[in-house]
Amino acid sequence: MIWDLHCHLSGVPGNTPEERMTQLLRYADRMGVERLVVYMGMRWSQDPSPADLRQQNDDVLQAISHWHDRAFGFVYLSANHVDSSLEELERCVARGPMVGVKLWVAKKCDDSQIDPIIRRATELNAVIFQHTWLKTDGNYPGESTPMDLAKMAMRHPKAKLICGHAGGDWERGIRAIRSQRHVPIGIGGSDPTAGFVEFAVRELGAERVIYGSDIGGRSFASQLAKVQGANISDRDKRLILGENLKRMLLPILRDKGIRI
Repeated sequence: MIWDLHCHLSGVPGNTPEERMTQLLRYADRMGVERLVVYMGMRWSQDPSPADLRQQNDDVLQAISHWHDRAFGFVYLSANHVDSSLEELERCVARGPMVGVKLWVAKKCDDSQIDPIIRRATELNAVIFQHTWLKTDGNYPGESTPMDLAKMAMRHPKAKLICGHAGGDWERGIRAIRSQRHVPIGIGGSDPTAGFVEFAVRELGAERVIYGSDIGGRSFASQLAKVQGANISDRDKRLILGENLKRMLLPILRDKGIRI
């Protein structure tokens, strides 16, 4: 069972969300990926307006509309527009088919302005994927690090948070969130460096490591190689490739009456 935490419509051939979703599933079938989590639309912006957020979420709703048996959507939100983001959370998750939240780079997640979004998402049992990175040449304005996420996680011990990319610089990122036991890492979107997954399992436990590809910025194959080529047990690989994500999503899937 392979569930991919981290999929995008951008970077994929196709003129419409449906065409791009069809391509994603064609690639997924080739690599044995059973289910995809999709977020953000056809075109991105680092500090999206409320109208842009809505359009990007509409793209994802359109993309997954014919494939609810294969794809889940996460709503794209921004702490720079809290009221609009809360409206999108209600539209897409509380009243719609989406099952999680995507937060990118508009505002650092240690800013308390994000708290109403996290609180409401937690009430809905929504999984929250927070992009994090530690860039050697400096982060984007508003781009969070794993250290920022650790601070936010301390304020929200019941939230279902995921540390996206493990911060890119994964040795530092993994150590930064190690003490926040309710926060797993997503391993997608970086080169399949030897030792990455082994280090994560050793420091966090396999139950806190989740596979994702970051397709179309990356490929399924290169990101699956991180897990399939790792010197860890078959049990650990099963947890990372699908069982951990399924466990996080089960409460909201049950709330929505989605059977898997």
